[in-house]
Amino acid sequence: MVYATADGTQNRRLRVGMVGGGRDAFIGAVHRFAMRLDDQYDLVAGALSSDAEKAARSAREIGIDRSYADYEAMAKAEAGRADGIEAVVIVTPNHLHAPIATAFLEAGIDVICDKPLSTTLAEASALVDLARRSNRKLLVTLNNTGYAMVRQAREMVAAGELGKLVSIHASYIQDWLTRPIDADGQKQAEWRTDPARAGQSAVLADIGVHAFNLASFISGCEAQEVAADLFTAVPGRRLDDNAHVMVHWTGGARGTIVASQTSPGHYNDLSVRVYGERAGLEWHGTRPEELRFSVFGEETRTIARGGHGSTDEARRVSRMPAMHPEGYIEAFANYYRDAAEIIRAHRSGNPIDAARAALVPDVVDGARGVQFVAAAVESHGSNGKWTSSRFE
Repeated sequence: MVYATADGTQNRRLRVGMVGGGRDAFIGAVHRFAMRLDDQYDLVAGALSSDAEKAARSAREIGIDRSYADYEAMAKAEAGRADGIEAVVIVTPNHLHAPIATAFLEAGIDVICDKPLSTTLAEASALVDLARRSNRKLLVTLNNTGYAMVRQAREMVAAGELGKLVSIHASYIQDWLTRPIDADGQKQAEWRTDPARAGQSAVLADIGVHAFNLASFISGCEAQEVAADLFTAVPGRRLDDNAHVMVHWTGGARGTIVASQTSPGHYNDLSVRVYGERAGLEWHGTRPEELRFSVFGEETRTIARGGHGSTDEARRVSRMPAMHPEGYIEAFANYYRDAAEIIRAHRSGNPIDAARAALVPDVVDGARGVQFVAAAVESHGSNGKWTSSRFE
């Protein structure tokens, strides 16, 4: 099947599979919504649950033709089919990301993996090497980079509108873990606070990596070293639910990453603030249509998505006219639209637009997030000692 691109040309949809994301799974449905919005994917196969019966039932409900009992069988079978999947989407608990990605990369299948890339730095480094050796794409859905005004903020920083950067701050604050619902068996909370499945940190692996990636994406800087304080606000919880991390960024800027899942009144509050010698930018996920731009000594401007002052990139990833609200799914869909273009070009041997590729977090960006988490955990264990967080 084909879809029509904005310029009127025709492209075949990518055949994709999904691992995880069956009945009662939150993020799997979000990925499917985002894939459908621009009609560039056919979801034709899945290993949607470790329970074979549940996997088959989920596949029937979603309309997936080929259901598998496990991801290894799926990778082997799909690689051997003439009409096999070209990419797989991984939406499982964190500890399974690396082994699943490894199986599909080794089978010659491209990978789109939910964050974090892995639970350990050793796994992340191995995946970077494997993706390069296998000449396959491994993209990581750090999807907040898909917001139109986030793309605009990145362009404005790169154009020098802020001057030399001085400080870069990002925070992601929620309240859904304020009570010990993980101890009560709530599915989403239970695995996210389990060290065996979530990794070294709960709050950083779940939402802190989003704040970290967004700060780096907009500023163009990498974290050079961190000093961290992680803590658990809910007694008895197995992993941290709050993190305060100071960051030394490349280029000389300083800043912070703050993550909390026990802050009453904050349902899903992601924000980034970047300040330079000349001006500052602020973007808030609760008001994603707007970018606050402040030139020192002048009145602060609010730039609206699609309105006067929007950049070409912000317009490209806008589906609705100015102030006709867009949101989370549209930003996720922008990630998937650009990912389809990259994977399709790579598989056909055509050149990949470098500027477009830079907008889609990949295996190296995912590894930088894992390095950030590992460095923060190490720093916390050393009483906040400054710890290198560069991924080499």
